[in-house]
Amino acid sequence: MAKRVPVFKPYYQDQIMAIPPTLDELVSRSHPVRIVNDVINRINIQGLLDAYKIKGSSSYHPQMLLKVLVYGYVSNVYSSRKLETACRENINFMWLSGMSFPDHNTINRFRGVRLKDALRSVFEEVVKLLADEGLLSIEDIYTDGTKIEANANRYTFVWKKAIQTNKQKMGAALKEIWDYAQSVAKYEDELPEPPDLTEIDRDKVQATVDRLNAVLEGNPWVNKKMRAKLRYATKNYPGKIAQYQEQEAVLGERNSYSKTDTDATFMRMKDDHMNNGQLKPGYNIQISTSNQFIVNFTIHSNPTDTSTLPVHLAQHEHSYDSYPDSLTADAGYGSEENYTFLQDKETAAYIKYASFDKGQKGSNRDKNPFSADKLFYNSEQDCYICPMGQQMKCIGVFKQKTSTGFEQQLRKYQAKNCDGCPLNGACHKSTTNRIIQVNQNLNRQKARARELLSSEPGIAKRKQRCHDVESVFGNIKQNHGFRRFMLRGKEKVSIEWGLLAIAQNIRKKAD
Repeated sequence: MAKRVPVFKPYYQDQIMAIPPTLDELVSRSHPVRIVNDVINRINIQGLLDAYKIKGSSSYHPQMLLKVLVYGYVSNVYSSRKLETACRENINFMWLSGMSFPDHNTINRFRGVRLKDALRSVFEEVVKLLADEGLLSIEDIYTDGTKIEANANRYTFVWKKAIQTNKQKMGAALKEIWDYAQSVAKYEDELPEPPDLTEIDRDKVQATVDRLNAVLEGNPWVNKKMRAKLRYATKNYPGKIAQYQEQEAVLGERNSYSKTDTDATFMRMKDDHMNNGQLKPGYNIQISTSNQFIVNFTIHSNPTDTSTLPVHLAQHEHSYDSYPDSLTADAGYGSEENYTFLQDKETAAYIKYASFDKGQKGSNRDKNPFSADKLFYNSEQDCYICPMGQQMKCIGVFKQKTSTGFEQQLRKYQAKNCDGCPLNGACHKSTTNRIIQVNQNLNRQKARARELLSSEPGIAKRKQRCHDVESVFGNIKQNHGFRRFMLRGKEKVSIEWGLLAIAQNIRKKAD
């Protein structure tokens, strides 16, 4: 039997085409690159055009560069060098750029400089376009935050606590030298009263060491140890204090920052390269979503979600000329300040508070039957009833401020006599009569939040929140591998996240 010969399709590498195909023919009609092209063509980019000056040589068209950048973030190509290569080798990028070949410097300069003031307006135009198509709502939103690592060295850190400790050590060392100088001074009035070194600055330190050198110079009775300490202080302390003052100015209200990216704060991330919970420099990214589309974003150096909400919603109002009708978020946002803020803006707050889940039917997480929130309150007599039936009368009202400056009003209530009470030790552990602190305004806000969250719309929103806003972070970080920013500084990080947000919205539209 004759051996069969395999048959192959014709292969002519040097075949010349009479009518070569266009790039448009090579790009699938359903490809996401066409969605990018269509969306950018339909939005107003006048703000971006205004970033260019009339003088000088001609530039690549900003609309083309914007399309290339956005499609790069859609397809997980974030590096400017890889985008340069893609514009020369990838058919989709070649079609999108119209066979323009911008180099990586042009792409990087466009992203970091040209988009600086225009990116937010581009993002808002995309959101409004999607809202007009009925794909999302800017009135009913879901809010959450995540932490993403900064493009900074993990080990070049500055800590506020370390600065304060070192300044205290310097003050103590100078006081020790001053006391010694007072004891060996030739005349009692040679040294004035010791300076107040509780709070020190460069001028105070310099004046102190200058005075000490003037008094101790030439005194044969000064021991070598004190001379060495004074020499060290004279050489190092003024410069160190000046450095600490500069670092404290950069820190502001933060507890830390990275020397590589001074806008980045050290935060504890859920994922870590060493799997040991190490702190890393990063940014707290806050987003609001609707139907898994990002409708608002803000970048924060503060790692706590609670304090970010007023700024985040102020950006929403600036973008869309109104605050949302309703906002759904987890317990990380359930503070008196946030409830008050949303109430003032007439926004329905579907926000859990810290103990909300403990109070749900069937929950056994709260096992303390004597906690203050379980005591009966008599509003007519303004008193609480303790577990043994005693009245706990109000003994004072005082105010306190939170770390953000928000003023809270607390009322204190004290039991009459806890001596000999059979519940003593279980009800409370102090040796005096039990005292509780009550924030009545917060209690009213919690009751309102519980009412909203337990309603039929509230239950639906609680279910929706999990796969509306959290899935967006999961898609960006896990599916598209974006876990670390490429640009440095809060301003450029905001540009980069804005591009990610636009890319997320276009990917969702293409689904």
